[in-house]
Amino acid sequence: MTLAEFQRLIDATFGAKDRGRGLEGTFMWFTEEVGELSRALRRNVRGKPLEEEFADVLAWLSTLASIAGVDLEAAARAKYGGGCPRCGGVPCRCAEPARPAGA
Repeated sequence: MTLAEFQRLIDATFGAKDRGRGLEGTFMWFTEEVGELSRALRRNVRGKPLEEEFADVLAWLSTLASIAGVDLEAAARAKYGGGCPRCGGVPCRCAEPARPAGA
């Protein structure tokens, strides 16, 4: 499944409910899921429970993008399709210490 297919599936499944909640309410759910992922990582959770937390975060991010009218796959390709957005390297060759993507 591509990222675009995933975004369409999540929108078809939950879009009406999520749009009814609005961007702010949906963002609050997204941040809660990020918190759950953070706790799982801190507790060194592995396997299916960790995978499900990542999937939840991706689903809520997809929902936010849909509500905001953003095509996640196109946005990712535009910013990261050529490697590091600053130096163009794969891997990144920037002189500063490594940072999380987009930070």
